[in-house]
Amino acid sequence: MAPHPTATDPAADPALRAQLGAGLDALGIDRGHADALLHYLALLLRWNRTYNLTAVRDPAAMVTLHLLDALAMHPHLNGITTLADLGTGAGLPGIPLAIVRPNLHVSLVESNGKKARFMREVLRRLALDNATVFESRIEALDRPGQYQAITARALASLPLILELGGHLLAADGVLLAMKGVYPQDEVAALPAGWTLQDSFPLVVPGLDAERHLLRIGRDR
Repeated sequence: MAPHPTATDPAADPALRAQLGAGLDALGIDRGHADALLHYLALLLRWNRTYNLTAVRDPAAMVTLHLLDALAMHPHLNGITTLADLGTGAGLPGIPLAIVRPNLHVSLVESNGKKARFMREVLRRLALDNATVFESRIEALDRPGQYQAITARALASLPLILELGGHLLAADGVLLAMKGVYPQDEVAALPAGWTLQDSFPLVVPGLDAERHLLRIGRDR
C-alpha cells in the first residue's frame, strides 16, 4: 500500500519543470517526457517520507542527481533493446530510461522488498509496460544471456558487478557502468575474459562533478 502523506506535486512547480526541461534539452531528449518524469518524482517524494528510499529529499536536487544523472547515459543506448538495471534501488537509472525510450525493455533488479513495491507502483501509475521489476538478488536472477546490456549506478566495483551479473549478458552484451571519477584501479582489476571497450565522460546538466560511462564486454 502506498503511504498516505502527500508532497507538493513537482509537475505544478514551474521552477522544477523549467529545470527539468532545460536539462532534457541539453541531453537531446524530447520535453514531451517531462510529465511522466515529474510524476515519477512525485511518487518518489511521497514514498520517501515513509520508506526512506533515497537520502536526497530536495526536489530540485532530485531532478539533477536522480533524473538528469540517470538520463545522461541515454545517448549511449542506441541499438540496445534489452537492459537489466542491477541493484536499481528506487528505479535509477532504469525507470527514467524506460520513460524516455519506450522501445527499450528494462528489467529492474532489486532485492529490497519496499523498493520493489515502490517500483511496481510506479510502473502501474505510469502504465510503463516496457519495464519489469525482479525482486531478486542479482546473482540469483535466472535469466542467463538474456540482455544486450546491464547497468549499475553506484552499486559496486566493476569486478563485483561482473561477478554478480555477468551471466545475464548475451555473448556480445556489454556492461554500461556509471561511475564518478574514472575508476582506473577497477579497470585494471577486471576479471579474465572481460575488457574495457570504451569510456565516455558524461555531462549532467546542473552538476559540477565528474561522471563517466564505461563500456565493458567479453574478450573476443
